[in-house]
Amino acid sequence: MNPRPTKTRWLILALLFLITTNNYLDRIVLGILSPVILADLHFTKLEYGYVNAAFQGAYAIGFLFMGWVVDQWGTRKGYAAAITLWSLAAGLHSLSRSFIDLGFWRALLGLGESGNFPAAIKATSEWFPKKDRAFATGIFNAGTNVATMIGPPLFVWMNGHFGWRSCFFITATSGIICLLLWLSFYRLPREHKMVNAGEVALIESDVEERNGARMSWGQALGYRETYGFALAKFLSDPVWWFYLTWLTLYFKEARGLSLEQIGWALPVIYLMADLGSVGGGWLSGFLMRRGWTNGKARKTTMGIFALCMPVAATAVSVPETWMAVALISLATAAHQGWSANLYTTVSDVFPKSAVASVTGIGGFLGGLGGVLFTALLPGYVVTHFGYFPMFVMMGGFHLLAWLCLHFFMGNITKLSDPRTPATR
Repeated sequence: MNPRPTKTRWLILALLFLITTNNYLDRIVLGILSPVILADLHFTKLEYGYVNAAFQGAYAIGFLFMGWVVDQWGTRKGYAAAITLWSLAAGLHSLSRSFIDLGFWRALLGLGESGNFPAAIKATSEWFPKKDRAFATGIFNAGTNVATMIGPPLFVWMNGHFGWRSCFFITATSGIICLLLWLSFYRLPREHKMVNAGEVALIESDVEERNGARMSWGQALGYRETYGFALAKFLSDPVWWFYLTWLTLYFKEARGLSLEQIGWALPVIYLMADLGSVGGGWLSGFLMRRGWTNGKARKTTMGIFALCMPVAATAVSVPETWMAVALISLATAAHQGWSANLYTTVSDVFPKSAVASVTGIGGFLGGLGGVLFTALLPGYVVTHFGYFPMFVMMGGFHLLAWLCLHFFMGNITKLSDPRTPATR
């Protein structure tokens, strides 16, 4: 009999949570301090859209490259390369003197940060059985929301005392610390000194995943499930990016809030996103433990969250700011609950050798959607028509994404023989 399992997988999860938090702190500095940076560097909202497009475009392209790197180099080396690149790029933001400078460093940041989710999702598939992966994904993905909770008041305070450039130095330094922790602690379960036979048996308890079949990046493109995941990312990711990127300007321009007031409103919104991330991952696992099939549990949970988004989009038309904050909180919570399950569908369907690559393919489409619907389009629409059309658009994307997932991914079951050309 195997001994009682050790708990090392939860320490790995805590490390993924920490690194993801740092990843998002790097990327939200610009959004939080956008009114200050725009004024200091003397560029317009349209040019601000171009800067965000540079990040989103590089982020999208980087997903394809980083997903392949993580699968080829292994999770430990691939993630380390990504952390190194995004930490250096974050620090170099402080050298910006124009929107062109800022756009260049923003693009370099996007390339590095695109490695976070392919590596973290692959690490989760290496350390957790299927029934726990959505919950684990929800926990490390909650780091994105912790960053958006602590970031606004922290960066507003730092800007007031030291200037906006210092914020980028701090997040770059914390990234290097994360890199050192990752390299010193991460190994595969069978190679880790803190893991016993009981924990290995638990991690490898999914019988259908024991064949260890290999799948290349090119082979993954032959399966319709890849396109189901990618299209769902293309349609749903821009919603998160819209709130993350434009919310500060929306509250300032449409609601008349000061930067200090915004700095305290945003943590409330992203606290709810945290609850959605963890709760969404827990709910599908709970349904599976109650006897639901994997696909039914995932799609039901994601459908519930998709239905929340049109309701949340009415935030743009309510009269009171507190009502808008409550509805936007619903949107961020629903999206993160959706995302925790969407990411997990990759390891539900594909062998571990292709998890990072397929995640990267989906991330590329998600990043492309971000460029079109978050970086380029809002700059024009908000300038000429205000925020109302953008909120309405964002309210319907998750429902379209759910339909794509339903038709392309089917029952969300493991590929029977991933070495055979696709007919599914």
